[in-house]
Amino acid sequence: MLDLKYLRENPEEARRAMESKGEAAELDALLEWDEKRRSRLKEVETLKNRRNVVSKEIGAKKAEGINDEEKMEEMRRISSQIKEYDAEIKEINNKILEIQLRIPNIPDPEVPAGDTEEENEIVRYWGTPTQFSFNPRPHWEIGEALNLLDFNRAGKISGSRFVLYSGRGAQMERALINLMLDLHTGEHGYREIFPPFLVNGDSMTGTGQLPKFTEDMFKVEDYDLYLIPTAEVPVTNLHREEILQEEELPLYYTAYSACFRAEAGSHGRDTRGLVRQHQFNKVELVKFVRPEDSPQELEKLVQDAERVLQLLNLPYRVALMCTGDLGFAAAKKYDLEVWLPSSDNYREVSSCSNFRDFQARRAGIRYRPAVPEGSGGGKKTAFVHTLNGSGLAIGRVLAAILENFQQEDGTVIVPEALRPYMPGREGVLSG
Repeated sequence: MLDLKYLRENPEEARRAMESKGEAAELDALLEWDEKRRSRLKEVETLKNRRNVVSKEIGAKKAEGINDEEKMEEMRRISSQIKEYDAEIKEINNKILEIQLRIPNIPDPEVPAGDTEEENEIVRYWGTPTQFSFNPRPHWEIGEALNLLDFNRAGKISGSRFVLYSGRGAQMERALINLMLDLHTGEHGYREIFPPFLVNGDSMTGTGQLPKFTEDMFKVEDYDLYLIPTAEVPVTNLHREEILQEEELPLYYTAYSACFRAEAGSHGRDTRGLVRQHQFNKVELVKFVRPEDSPQELEKLVQDAERVLQLLNLPYRVALMCTGDLGFAAAKKYDLEVWLPSSDNYREVSSCSNFRDFQARRAGIRYRPAVPEGSGGGKKTAFVHTLNGSGLAIGRVLAAILENFQQEDGTVIVPEALRPYMPGREGVLSG
């Protein structure tokens, strides 16, 4: 959420940011409500001052044994008007917040302008796209042939866009989760969290999923609970409505979770395989940092996510998202895109974003700056900056392994870094 004072003082900048992201919000209406609220607040302040004067006059009269009915009536009228205006201000505040929550974050100056993913800026490549001396198969065919993936039975159990992992397929999914968690906790300094997979509406609002993306969520009927679309939601809300100390920052968290997405608006896209599922597994990285540190913390976050792909020896590239592909809440975002031979293209396996204070302002996550010794007094609290990234999306990584390491005889070579987590069969997946 953007600061109301900023929106009031920089309406054109905010308007350009919304247009660059392809977003629409009632900014003019918000500013009109804000002006009305400030006008009413001034009127209430004037009335309260008058009430204080009248109250003293009534008290003075009573001390003389006089009941001034005229002043008493004025006091009643003033109190009634204040009560009416307070109720009106409360209603206006709700309208302002409703609009404010739908206004997107401002893109970082380094974000390239553009409307579509074709205008994203490729930052770097790692590895070379896999070449085959035979006709390679897509991961869903490989997985079914080796009895690793079962889409038909998952469809019978749950419906379309679900998968059942079986045998070595289930083992590889679990192995990838463990590899990523061990890497991020052991080498990158993240604290592991195992969060709830159901969160309340306040949590969804805090990270920016609500109210804008309601149709993308799975909601539990008759409860204020939602299935999480990513562990970003519960982990970021760990510190909702808290004041952290500057000495505690930065805070790094990593979490495995199942993720649930309705995939509204994606009909006909990636209908086969693991790329776009209603339920999938992911390891998430979340950071709480000082505002001045967030730019370099984003770069480090990207490197932490990249390290997984490097260990698995999967070709990938890093792309800086343009304004039109940046998303609602992010100020700057990189995508890590792994090579998928079946697509003859790179596909996203991680988005790493700097939200600045956008989420922290929505969720009330502040920190108290340290006071230099001998300076005296305390400093005002400020909002932290939050960052998050996938480290990584498990199903898409598994798909990339099956496709990039497939052999002509139908087997799949298990990447060396994953073998300690998948003992047996000499590092080969076979039927």
